[in-house]
Amino acid sequence: MSKVLVTGGAGFIGSHLTDLLIEKGYEVFVLDNLATGKRENVSPEAHFIEADICNKNINKYFEGIDYVFHLAAKPRVPISVKDPVSTTEVNILGTVNVFTLAKEAGVKRVIFASSSSVYGDQKEFPLREDMIPNPKSPYALQKYVGEQFAKIFFELYEFPIVCLRFFCVFGPRLLFDSDYSLVLGKFLKLNKEGNPLTIFGNGEQTRGFCYVEDIAKACVLAMESDKLNGMEIINTGGERAISVNFLADLIGGEKKYLPERSGDVMHTKADIQKAKELLGWSPKISFEEGVKKTQEWFLKQ
Repeated sequence: MSKVLVTGGAGFIGSHLTDLLIEKGYEVFVLDNLATGKRENVSPEAHFIEADICNKNINKYFEGIDYVFHLAAKPRVPISVKDPVSTTEVNILGTVNVFTLAKEAGVKRVIFASSSSVYGDQKEFPLREDMIPNPKSPYALQKYVGEQFAKIFFELYEFPIVCLRFFCVFGPRLLFDSDYSLVLGKFLKLNKEGNPLTIFGNGEQTRGFCYVEDIAKACVLAMESDKLNGMEIINTGGERAISVNFLADLIGGEKKYLPERSGDVMHTKADIQKAKELLGWSPKISFEEGVKKTQEWFLKQ
């Protein structure tokens, strides 16, 4: 049985990935400092380690590990705009620390959670991995730097790191209790409180939304695939461009428009041809079905 370490495994995406890995028979170790993750998200069948990715003394947790998923981060564009220093410490230095410890421990492969935000605003759609990145926020730049370090680790040390560019991931366990939560989580909370749905800009910005269980499957396929060498960058997102206004109409209720936020990208839509070819992956859960599943979960909270 392979041993797998998931950094950020108590978080939204990481906990779903952990569940899937356990379901598939892997022995899973979750490393999380619980800054945004929640202990209750972690399966009792996983080994939980409360620790910080920036700490160099976490090397013992990498010993004997076959594969590492690096999802731990200070997420969200607005947080990075407000606080570029501490987000850089976690998202760049923490990432390099994880890559280094994994390499030193003889891990077979690292799967790094990058972001579609690295594209910035592009003139062509859908977004392809061969486009020149154009980061518009510290968070986007931090994820791009992580990809560049993955490239360096492969070229210098022949150490395989696969980068998955996550698009707008949603589903149960998403954060809905902060100003920086994903738009769906924020809408659900506002709707439940009877408040108008606040939209930054005109609401015509679009996202390649992808349900969290589909993203977890892409991660596992990136670990298991024998078609990967180790410095691939692969889009994992929705092929449909869904506008914020469309999502608001799906939730229902009054809408309230606010000024645009700095660092936000207008449009994202994923070209997933590479994911289809290398991973045999494409999203299986439609946006509408995913929203329904997320609403059902939210109402039970």
